[in-house]
Amino acid sequence: MPGQVVFEHEDLMRCRFAVSPLWETLAAVHTLFEPHRQGFHLPWLRTARLPEQVDLTPIRLLLPRPGYVPDFLTPPPDSPLTSFEDGIARLRATPPDRVDHELRLSLLAPHRRLPPATTEQLLSDPAATRDTMADLLTSCWNELVRPHWPRLRSLLDADIALRSRVLALEGLEALMTGLDDRLRWEGETLNMAGPSAPERLHLGHRGLVLMPSAFIWPELILISEEPWQPTLVYPARGVGDLWTPSGSPPEALAKVMGRTRALILTRLTAPETTRSLATRLDLAQATVSTNLIALRDAGLLESWRVGREVFYARSPLGSALVAELPQL
Repeated sequence: MPGQVVFEHEDLMRCRFAVSPLWETLAAVHTLFEPHRQGFHLPWLRTARLPEQVDLTPIRLLLPRPGYVPDFLTPPPDSPLTSFEDGIARLRATPPDRVDHELRLSLLAPHRRLPPATTEQLLSDPAATRDTMADLLTSCWNELVRPHWPRLRSLLDADIALRSRVLALEGLEALMTGLDDRLRWEGETLNMAGPSAPERLHLGHRGLVLMPSAFIWPELILISEEPWQPTLVYPARGVGDLWTPSGSPPEALAKVMGRTRALILTRLTAPETTRSLATRLDLAQATVSTNLIALRDAGLLESWRVGREVFYARSPLGSALVAELPQL
């Protein structure tokens, strides 16, 4: 039987999207530990390196599979623009008694059976363990994630833009069920399949944070341990193309509309901003902007504004043209 997340009216009003650089860092470390879980990140894994003096053993002990990962390691972001530094500051501010409680939930779970000396080392001084984790995650951010953050952030922002558009045009049910195949919306209850699904969670007017992640696939994770705001972490769209080189557009299409416009049209597989697309294709923003507008004016792209950003996506005509390319 699937788990259930029960909403009330106040919870619906407090649903929001967020991005967490700290979460992505911990998820990237998890991928580093278990590279066999997915092939999407192989290009990243080939270059992911940490200095020899960085020992990730303490973090590895807190990433059991299966099992509970302490939530204090990734406090839900409190704003859409939370930085890594903001997340680490909240981690370091976690009260020692909360750290101790969550460490015990993870380390002393019956199925784990860790050596007493190992658990005692982490449990003897919760504040010191918390600070050690913060230091290690900072090293991982600087070496593994920060160099790629513009690319990762663009992917996550594009996912949120798409979901926001679905919410505006089709409503909450379409938004929730579109996040992942394991989610079903019934009345005011979100049914969720998977190992992290709660038996029955009442949000209690706390709302729900919806957070896309590049490194979480194929998992779907619900953070529900109080006092943290409930957070649903789901796989972002477009991860399969995250590390794909820009390459060359199909020659037949390039002859018709020019190489740059053909490249943009074929690589725009999900909504993106001018800035994110320019970063991904290694082109000047001015060049990308001019060509996006030309493709939109030709009816091959659509655009819409979210806050200060303008997002572009293929129109039905543009998608039909790309779909026919193998036959050209």
